[in-house]
Amino acid sequence: MAAIAHKRKRHWIEHLTWVLIYGGLLTVVLGIATGRSDEAIGWRLMVPGAIATAIGLVLIGVRSRMKDPA
Repeated sequence: MAAIAHKRKRHWIEHLTWVLIYGGLLTVVLGIATGRSDEAIGWRLMVPGAIATAIGLVLIGVRSRMKDPA
């Protein structure tokens, strides 16, 4: 039963990682595009997007250190 829970956790982390990376990058790009017309809104999009991308990159390291179930 523990192996199943471990597989689910690993699978969940893998999905969360890529959602954060791609979603964060998309938000950064939207912030850059919006920043040309309204700088304040652009920054409000870019900062959380950059944070989400950074968290996703950290999760890649977390996932790489997880042991695969036997």
